[in-house]
Amino acid sequence: MFQRILVANRGEIALRILRACREMGIETVAVFSEADRGAAYLELADETYCIGPPKPADSYLRIDRIISAAEIGNVQAIHPGYGFLAENAHFADVCRSCNIEFIGPTTESMQLLGDKNSARQIAKQVGVPVVPGSEGLVRNEAEAVRIAHQIGFPVLIKAAAGGGGRGMRLALNDLSLKSAFQQAQAEAEAAFGSGELYIEKYIEHPRHVEVQILGDNYGNVVHLWERDCTIQRRHQKLIEESPSPVLRPEVRQAICQAAVRLAKAAGYTNAGTVEFLVDKDQNFYFIEVNARIQVEHPVTEMVTGIDLIKAQIRIAAGEPLPFRQEDIPHRGVAIECRINAEDPKRNFRPSPGKIEQLIVPGGFGVRFDSHAHAGYTVPPHYDSMIGKLIVHQPTRQEAIACMRRALQELRIQGVTTTVPLYQEILAHPAFVSGQVDTTFVERTWPSE
Repeated sequence: MFQRILVANRGEIALRILRACREMGIETVAVFSEADRGAAYLELADETYCIGPPKPADSYLRIDRIISAAEIGNVQAIHPGYGFLAENAHFADVCRSCNIEFIGPTTESMQLLGDKNSARQIAKQVGVPVVPGSEGLVRNEAEAVRIAHQIGFPVLIKAAAGGGGRGMRLALNDLSLKSAFQQAQAEAEAAFGSGELYIEKYIEHPRHVEVQILGDNYGNVVHLWERDCTIQRRHQKLIEESPSPVLRPEVRQAICQAAVRLAKAAGYTNAGTVEFLVDKDQNFYFIEVNARIQVEHPVTEMVTGIDLIKAQIRIAAGEPLPFRQEDIPHRGVAIECRINAEDPKRNFRPSPGKIEQLIVPGGFGVRFDSHAHAGYTVPPHYDSMIGKLIVHQPTRQEAIACMRRALQELRIQGVTTTVPLYQEILAHPAFVSGQVDTTFVERTWPSE
């Protein structure tokens, strides 16, 4: 087992990793930017190092500065969290070339699955359904139009690299396709350094369902059931739950087994998530793999009782999975709301500033993961998520009631948050009945 780990991230996920390491008896080194200097969560680390100015490109994305901190801190491994360098295969390669273990998948599997086009090819090889689309990368607008006519409008243009909705555009006809192609290419180039694109058939009114997987270094891969991430806005997830409220048992088994099949084919190790779209007839289609821990991992932890961060660390240290597929339970229902410092009434505009008051909800089955506190200043330089409110109850009806109560209890003053929107969503008949799709929020609460 590792004696010292560097946490190459910030905020909520950095705190989550620091806590897990402390419980495992592992010393930690935390890095921070000038914007995060003095943050309370840094006090949990054994050593801290400033790696640059607030701008991510000058701090959290600087591989050389993170490696320098790791060498000075004499660590054996680096946990990248999510975002920033978490899915950067080059960073993983640099870590290992410096004899520092990267707590994540191998460079090879990251490259295979990080590129959506090659991931689609692997999925096809092992019989995992994929959304109809281009067989490879689309070189220009003319080729995009030809492929769109073959598979039929509407279509989605998607960046081959990256995720989070960036480099993704919907096209309804030839004219909008040409414009969308240019926009997606420019956005993908700016966000990921690669303007490579491919095209998929747009599945109308789908659900977004993802499967959590874990793989060790000995060929063992298991799934930890699914999470339903259908409540989102512009491909950004807002609310996640497990299990999916609509999947039939046979579909649940099939989608989870498909995720394991794909992971094994790619030689995947550590934690990852295989994402699918599910249509109204419960046909499912593979869309991408997130080769890292995800924001919504607590949902899975609550229903399985498995600490995913500790599992990541143990796998990276060379330990085999301590459980078989049949040993992994699924108890009750968990729901997570991402608490963002944003104004839903003003097109989700970020709301940085000082949190004057923060009252955290409690009670049976309530968990609040956050690095924020009263007096904390939400910086304008990073993602606007300031916390995650998670509930776990025996039934979905009880989980919804618990989340509504917890949202009422949660008090955040000084910045505008998404809490009022979640209160409306949780009370909406369509959500309560599970009859929603990925465009539900945009249709029901259009931004001004």
